Amino acid sequence: MNGVEGARTFRTPAEAYDRHIGRYSGELARALIDAAGVRAGDRALDVGCGPGPLAAELAALLGAEQVAAVDPSEPFTAACRVRLPGVRVEVAAAEALPFEDVAFDRALAQLALNFMSDPSAALAEMRRVTRSGGTVAAAVWDYAGEMTLLRRFWDAAVQEDPSAADHDEGRTMPFCSPDELRGLWAAAGLEDVEVSAVVVGAGYEGFEDLWGPFEAGVGPAGAYAAALPAARRAALKDGFRRRLGVGAEPFRLSARAWIATGRVA
Repeated sequence: MNGVEGARTFRTPAEAYDRHIGRYSGELARALIDAAGVRAGDRALDVGCGPGPLAAELAALLGAEQVAAVDPSEPFTAACRVRLPGVRVEVAAAEALPFEDVAFDRALAQLALNFMSDPSAALAEMRRVTRSGGTVAAAVWDYAGEMTLLRRFWDAAVQEDPSAADHDEGRTMPFCSPDELRGLWAAAGLEDVEVSAVVVGAGYEGFEDLWGPFEAGVGPAGAYAAALPAARRAALKDGFRRRLGVGAEPFRLSARAWIATGRVA
């Protein structure tokens, strides 16, 4: 499953996403906003908004009327509209943004770049709608390294079935390393390109709290788990739990992301 195919797995209810990657989203959004230099008075665009965690942080800082958001998932955009009245939310692909040129001061994408059908075209669109001197920025997981939740999941999956490597996001996701991100930003004609690491965390009431969204088929990892026969899914669940070293007690996991920023000339 590549990034484009993985995007189809985000047709699940917003609440399931909240319990999965959404646990990390607020802290990551604040780090992305800080790295992008968003400040009061800016007009900002959230590209690939999902159910709205980044847009929510932007609206809290700038005011809802200063924020717009797009996502190709109708369930997610519907949830975003309900959660963030006053924010302009559109069903749209990143590769064809429904906005005029230089309409924004900052264009940001949180955990969406890897799922775009054409990241280069999407970045060109983000640049197009951002004013001269504005910032284009994105955050992506360190899928192959220190995104603990997903790395341990895929390690457990491959141990149970070596063919799971074909679905491992650490191997299939494009643009999830600093060098790849720098190259993509430079190819888009952005200047003063920087890529930095940020580590965020999420808390769980116990392993069953963590596992539930996988059963619901959220994201590529959830889609893989949900498609397994019951016996194989149970074996994966047990192996995953053992790799995390957790049980019924509350615990926290850390996750590293890369944040790329660039200035529109």
